[in-house]
Amino acid sequence: MDKRIDLIIANLKDVYDPEIPVNIYDLGLIYNVDVDENDTANIVMTLTAPGCPVADMLLQDVKQSALLVEGIKDANVELTFDPPWEKSMMSEEARLELGFF
Repeated sequence: MDKRIDLIIANLKDVYDPEIPVNIYDLGLIYNVDVDENDTANIVMTLTAPGCPVADMLLQDVKQSALLVEGIKDANVELTFDPPWEKSMMSEEARLELGFF
């Protein structure tokens, strides 16, 4: 696996929805992270709700998180709602943090 993917994921763990005290990666909002042959990061993500008021900010933060990684020349962030996000997608740590156990 490309080490840059691990670095992108580490950076994504510093991105938070301002209304939820858990990073977007542990929330389960990131569906896929890949780096192609052109050194472009391709990230597929979702939001907790389609009408999320901070969607544009989160998408920009995700793109910037990828671009911080050495060797990444560009980043594409695809927003999807298929499958829709649900609480079961959160990491165990996130569920503990939010009291969902």
